[in-house]
Formats: sequence, structure tokens, C-alpha cells
Amino acid sequence: MKLNSVLNLGILVIFLAGSLFAAGCDNNSAPKSNSGPAEKVGAALDKAVQKTGNAANKATEKAGEVLEKVGAAVEKTGANMQTPPAKP
Repeated sequence: MKLNSVLNLGILVIFLAGSLFAAGCDNNSAPKSNSGPAEKVGAALDKAVQKTGNAANKATEKAGEVLEKVGAAVEKTGANMQTPPAKP
């Protein structure tokens, strides 16, 4: 092949590859309902992570409340142990 033919063929291949790349990356024209399986899985994972985070926050708050109650009970027990018993 002549150098000119090889150059033209290379330009054509680059143009076709660029066209395919541009067409594949055009997400603005696709409606949301036609999202692919990867987008659906990603959305489901996002929801699961959000729910897990919310549950972890609630559990942490409950644990904090329980620890506060335990701490108050320990302080009360310590105060009761420091007072001398009443004489009969």
C-alpha cells in the first residue's frame, strides 16, 4: 500500500472510533427510565448504604442512651456505698 492510502485508512479508523466513543458517552439523550443494569444496581447500592448508615446512627444513639443510664446507675450505687449505714 502506498503511504497516502495507509494515512487515509488511519484517519478513517480514528474518525470511526471517535464517533463510536462519542455516541456511547451521550447520556443526556437517554431517558432515566431506560437506564442500564449498572445504573440500577448502583442506585440500589446507594439506597442500601443510606439505609445501613441510618440504622447505624440509630443504633449508636440507642447505645449512647443505654450507656448514660448505666453511668447514672453506677454513680448512684457509688454514692450509696460511700454513705455510712444507718444505726438502728
